[in-house]
Amino acid sequence: MAATYNFKILTPAKKAFDAEVISIVAPGEAGYLGVLAHHAPLITTLRAGDLKVKFANNEESDYRIGRGILKVSNNQAVILTESIEE
Repeated sequence: MAATYNFKILTPAKKAFDAEVISIVAPGEAGYLGVLAHHAPLITTLRAGDLKVKFANNEESDYRIGRGILKVSNNQAVILTESIEE
């Protein structure tokens, strides 16, 4: 079984997402970037675009997010974004 980590998405209005995931692929300013468990600490800006999330049960979901920030540390990832759509 693949290693997992906690992933959250926060918007100004609410906590939009909170789950254990295997990976995410997010739309960074310089291109898409992937995050797996135990990723090195990172803070980066995100552009509006498609976010792919792979869950612990190997299912995948796609979301559309607005501009924002991604923070990765201590086996957790958080996206602060203007908006999110499934």
